[in-house]
Amino acid sequence: MPTGIGPPRNGHAARVTTTDLLPAPPRAAARRALLAGSAGNLVEWYEFGVYGCFATVIAANFFTPQAGTGTGAGVQGGAEALVATYASFALAFFFRPVGALLFGRIGDRFGRRPALVLVIGLMTLATTLIGLLPTRADIGAAAPWLLTFLRVLQGLSAGGEFGGAVSLMAEYAPPGRRGLHGAWQSFTVALGLLAGAATAAALATALPAAALYAWGWRIPFLLALPLGAVALWLRTALEEPPAPAPVAAAVTDPAGTTGVREQARAVVLGIGRIMGWSAAGYTLLVVLPSHLQSALGASFRDALLAATLVNLGFAASILPAGLLSDRIGRRPVMLGGALGVAVLAIPLLHVLQSPGASTQARIAAVLTAGALVGLLAGPGPAMLAEMFPRRVRCTGLGLSYALANAVFSGCAGLLITALTARTGNTAVPAHYAAAACALSVPALLTLRGNDHREPLR
Repeated sequence: MPTGIGPPRNGHAARVTTTDLLPAPPRAAARRALLAGSAGNLVEWYEFGVYGCFATVIAANFFTPQAGTGTGAGVQGGAEALVATYASFALAFFFRPVGALLFGRIGDRFGRRPALVLVIGLMTLATTLIGLLPTRADIGAAAPWLLTFLRVLQGLSAGGEFGGAVSLMAEYAPPGRRGLHGAWQSFTVALGLLAGAATAAALATALPAAALYAWGWRIPFLLALPLGAVALWLRTALEEPPAPAPVAAAVTDPAGTTGVREQARAVVLGIGRIMGWSAAGYTLLVVLPSHLQSALGASFRDALLAATLVNLGFAASILPAGLLSDRIGRRPVMLGGALGVAVLAIPLLHVLQSPGASTQARIAAVLTAGALVGLLAGPGPAMLAEMFPRRVRCTGLGLSYALANAVFSGCAGLLITALTARTGNTAVPAHYAAAACALSVPALLTLRGNDHREPLR
């Protein structure tokens, strides 16, 4: 007999009946779902990596009145153009919750596949159009507004991407492998960021600075078109995850207010659990290159090298962290990452700032920083998927992730650049990442030790 709905389990949206559990999917279908979910996610984060690496170039071409006038326009334009670039970056993040609600509802009501096809199509279109966009030197003040509009479209699609992809991967994961399957979502984040940083570094090496600022920056954005076409093809061939048996009752009261309240509580708790991941991830993986240039005087190539290394450390730790969380639980792995960033972020940045630090020490510092974020990102997707029942999973986990990223990631570049310029303190990024991770520790402590062993609801 159904057990009905009771108090929330570990902050989860609502307890469901034993008939709401999913059957184990075939392995071939699980592999296809993993590939399709990962491919679209890689395209999304490739673009965000490119935008972060070319922030100073974009500032020169779109947010500086004398756009395109010289090879150093992005740096010499001062902090104001870079702040404007990150403001556009932040605005896209604040549209992510809208995308999470819109595409999350599509995914929960009509299936994971249509939602995922729509988001990858929108992301690919917007990214390609950025590569074709005229600069401020071409059309004047309309250029930054058009760029911002395309960033908004990217924010909408990115908001729907996470919820749909993670739901798909988690629902297709074999028993005892949700952490590893969910970690592929984060791993393709690392691959996308690495691909973006590596593409930017290759162009910076191959092209003269004048050519890079004039037209070379467009190439990475245009490459999103073939990448997105492959991801779109993979997703159109997807099958829907196996559906659970019907539940006897969704909520305890006829109006459904209890279910809504519990889902809202789960979203808030999810934000608390991943705020450190969001803040540290964007600060160390995306904002770092432009900060090293604008605040520490690093060259464009050295900043891109640092971005590549920190993302290598990030990528190397994600899958092992997801696998480890399947064995010992999500809580100890994610707590280790949060506490590691809280304690080590400032010392690691001091190594990068120290004139006397050896090359080996600097490399070790950036690799360590990336690896600590990987401890949060590896188990994170599965942890969120386990907080919500299937009927609201796309919306619930997508909204948690989107809101956390809007507040703690989207504003990271803007806040760090503005505060560094105002205070002269070049350690602002480390303080920001450390504080967010410290604040996420109480929420992570609410995780139960056996959540990873329970079936999805």
